[in-house]
Amino acid sequence: MYKQSYWDKYAYDCEARCAPYGHGREMQTHTHEFMGSTKIAEKGVECHNHRFAGVSGEAIPLPYGDHKHAIFVRTDFFGHFHFIRAFTGPAIPVGNGKHVHFVKGFTSLNDGHYHEFQLATLIEDPLRHDGRLYC
Repeated sequence: MYKQSYWDKYAYDCEARCAPYGHGREMQTHTHEFMGSTKIAEKGVECHNHRFAGVSGEAIPLPYGDHKHAIFVRTDFFGHFHFIRAFTGPAIPVGNGKHVHFVKGFTSLNDGHYHEFQLATLIEDPLRHDGRLYC
């Protein structure tokens, strides 16, 4: 049976992460899509990497009005898979009121090895500008 960890509670429990900043579960924030590939691990015939894609958790407030997101995803399968658990860095403005986030870290240790990865999220809500939906 899966036992919830402190990381899971902090990343996904709005009461634990939002209440100190004056808002609770009723306030929905935004998420980001992401995709990437790990760096190559192992050598010789075992040389391989993994791909992954997903949607981040909602915004987690940071001091001074910024925010970050939780990333939790499982890689594709190459005789085994890895988990990626990480938090993004703060928002990086890209113009027109939009932003992305950068993430760098390591996968879980599986099949005797781990992989390094880095990614930049996609922009939040790409079809909306100035509060209006464009489609």
